[in-house]
Amino acid sequence: MIPFRYEKADDVATAVQVLAREPRGAYLGGGTNLVDLMKLEVARPDVLVDVRRLTSATIDDLPGGGLRIGAAVSNSHLAADLRVRRFYPMLAQAVLAGASGQLRNMATCGGNLLQRTRCVYFQDLTTPCNKREPGSGCSAVDGHNRDHAVLGTSPQCVATHPSDMAVALTAVDAVVRVQGPGGERAIPFGEFHRLPGDTPERDTVLEHGELITAIDLPHLPVAARSRYRKIRDRASYAFALVSAAVALQVEDGTVQEVRIGLGGVAHRPWRAMAAEELLLGAPAIEENFRAAAEAELAAARPLSGNGFKVPLARNIIVGMLNELAEEQR
Repeated sequence: MIPFRYEKADDVATAVQVLAREPRGAYLGGGTNLVDLMKLEVARPDVLVDVRRLTSATIDDLPGGGLRIGAAVSNSHLAADLRVRRFYPMLAQAVLAGASGQLRNMATCGGNLLQRTRCVYFQDLTTPCNKREPGSGCSAVDGHNRDHAVLGTSPQCVATHPSDMAVALTAVDAVVRVQGPGGERAIPFGEFHRLPGDTPERDTVLEHGELITAIDLPHLPVAARSRYRKIRDRASYAFALVSAAVALQVEDGTVQEVRIGLGGVAHRPWRAMAAEELLLGAPAIEENFRAAAEAELAAARPLSGNGFKVPLARNIIVGMLNELAEEQR
């Protein structure tokens, strides 16, 4: 591991000031992803600013409904919270589908959003990778790309976002609260992560020095009728080939509200807006569910090794919608 300096600030404002002065610095929360990347020398911060005990570690009720998740809340705490399990079951299920129990105990909710891709070329210093070294090329385009993206890709990068939790958060229109050198701001979750475009090295819209302080979950009744499903190569501690967070409300056989988030298919957690628009107000039947899934995946551009993800994503969407609709008949 390359040597680095460790800083411990007394409060969020001080931490932001310290990191803003350090162009190669980084925040340290649970460290479950950052420390691994530092060991591989993929990440090379020269300063780490410890923020684990600076942001809130509680989940609080918001006025008018909804929850505020402190950035320092552990993944285990989030998944066990009775309010989350009752009103946002797909979020609790998504968290439990990710990592191992030991890692969930350490990992923070703020840090979960900032995970870097697990693309093998990103983690291998001997291969070209535009995300790790801009302008060097993307080895996955013509290489081993079974685990890579089929939606929203660019010639510069075909990596996927690894977070399970973020898939559920994009489906419920969460809001990320941050504090930085320019003050505080609230970022709608759908705008937080970026598609690769010509700058795949940037995963999010965060500016240097900005620190995630909390994640807000809006009051969303449909989220109580939701679930998360993850298709992976083995039953434990594996990243998604395809995953889905789906919420559905049906009244008199008609779709009144629907939310669909997909994982394992894009550089960011993917909100299936085309599918949602087609389903809203339509009869809650399999024919319509399948047509909506097909419309969402029409823009998919499979690579040489991951064409199976398209029918897999279609089937998981249709299957989950069918199950949720059947429960409401």
